[in-house]
This record gives sequence, C-alpha cells and structure tokens, in this order.
Amino acid sequence: MRKLLFNKTLSYRYLFGPVPSRRLGLSLGVDLIPHKTCSLDCIYCECGRTTDLTVDEVNQIPPGDIIKELDAFLGKSPLLDHITMAGSGEPTLYSGISRVIGHIKDNYPSYRVAVLTNGTLLWKKEVRAGLLRADVIIPSLDAVSPLAFNKIARPHSSLTPELIIDGMAALRGEYGGQVWLEIFLVPGVNDTDGEILLLKKAILRINPDKVQLNSLDRPGTENWVKKLDYRKMEDVAEMLGGAEIVASHPLHKTMGGSNEDIFNGLIAYLKRRPATFEDLAEGLNIEKLKLARYIDMLTQKNSITKKEQEGKVYYTAVR
Repeated sequence: MRKLLFNKTLSYRYLFGPVPSRRLGLSLGVDLIPHKTCSLDCIYCECGRTTDLTVDEVNQIPPGDIIKELDAFLGKSPLLDHITMAGSGEPTLYSGISRVIGHIKDNYPSYRVAVLTNGTLLWKKEVRAGLLRADVIIPSLDAVSPLAFNKIARPHSSLTPELIIDGMAALRGEYGGQVWLEIFLVPGVNDTDGEILLLKKAILRINPDKVQLNSLDRPGTENWVKKLDYRKMEDVAEMLGGAEIVASHPLHKTMGGSNEDIFNGLIAYLKRRPATFEDLAEGLNIEKLKLARYIDMLTQKNSITKKEQEGKVYYTAVR
C-alpha cells in the first residue's frame, strides 16, 4: 500500500519534494546537476542567472549516490504521480541520467518518470538514447527566429533554433512515450503573429503529443520580464491549433513532520524556485498560521529573503 510522504526527502541532497506540479501532479524531483549549470541563460528562469553555460557532459555526481537516495525513498512505496528529472540545471547534461531512469523503471516500474528539459541537447544521439525509457519528456521551444531566441534564451554559442528543432524531431521519431512541448511566452518578444507562425511550423515538424503555453508567475532572472495577459495567451493557443494553457494543479494533501522537517522542506523548495506565501501554503499544504511563524523564524535567521514584484512578495532561500 502506498503512503503519503512529504517530509522524508528533506535532508537528502538530490531529491526534493514531493511537490505539487501544475502538469505532473504530485512530483518527486531529482536534481542531477550543480546549481545553474545549463546550456541556456533564459531571461525568465526562476533559478537565476546561469553560472556555468555549457553543452558539455557533466558527471560530478556519482549515479550510485542518487540511486541510493531513490531507494531509501521509493522503498517506502510513497504516493506519487511522477518522478521528475528536474532541479536547478539542465538534466540532460548529466552523463548518468540513463542509469538513474533505468534504475527507477527496472526496480519501481509502477512509477512514471518525467524529464523537464530545455531540449537543446536532443540533437545528440546519445542524449536521446538516454531518455528513451522515460514516460514523459517535456522539452521547451520558446522561439524560432534567431532574434527572439537569442533574446529569450541567451544560449551557448553552439546552439541555434534549427539545431534544437532537428533534435526534437529526431526524438519524436525514436521515442515511444509522451512528448509535451512547452512554450514560454514573453510579452513583446515571442508573442507576435510572425513569431507564433514560425512556432506553429516547428510544432508541425516536431509533432508533440501536446503543446503547453506558459508565462511568468514568479520572479525571473530579468526584472523587465512580465506575465503575458491571459486573453492574449488564449489567442496564441488558438493560433497554434488548440494549445493548452498551463494552469495551477489542485492538490489536497498535508505536509507533516517535525519543525526541523518543515524548516528543511521550506528551504529545499525555495532553493529551487521563488514562491509566494500562497505558493508555499498550497504547495506544501502547511497551515497558514503555522507557515507564517516558520517564515518569520527563517527570515530572522537570514535563511530566506523576500522580494516584491508586481505587487506580490516572493521568498527565496539564501545560498
């Protein structure tokens, strides 16, 4: 019988959550890459500026260390919708990703594995091969024109939109699981009719199972990036032939545990994404009065800081 486990991963180095995901339900995150090691330096990234911009394989973390943590957690048969290769860097840079995915599918086959990727390395055959046992791959393609792509993604110099689209199309031809293509819309950059038509042509070539539209809902790397008006997102969805607008995922489960567990859970959550008070209350399902006390204590200890943007206060962990 599976159990709800919210606080057992909190002292782990590579696992975080489970957290409610708008697309993936209750998701256990697996962080494979050192903080902000990525092939892009996206202007909207909630994890901040990329500090190691690279397309080269990263193998700093022994796969056995990640597998050990997964065994300790999954051995208790927790209730999960997905186990997600994600975190604060680009997971397909990790040389051991196929081993981690394979271990989950061989030993815990009832769990679905998802990979959140920026899609930039799918032109590499070995990267595609390493993902084939995942159940869902969610790559991103935010722009096709070089001008918009470079402004949004600030990519490694070796990357072009054409190369990335080629890789995604190759993946679709080899992969039997679900491909959900994400497009992050930035007002004034990739929401014009011309940019959307270019994206529509690329989507026809990639042939994903679904297209999901996203926009800013927490502070990005650059303060000038704003959220796209919802009505405009509906127009873009229609232009793309019925894309899905990503919405909040309702979840009604409770985080328990000791004060230390909850402190650690808040820090683990905020290390990977800024969050409002409401995000934290819903995401970790902590009573609001209790959450306010924890936030006050962590703020006084200088473990978290707050920042106001567009009338909302966001908390982040101090690194």
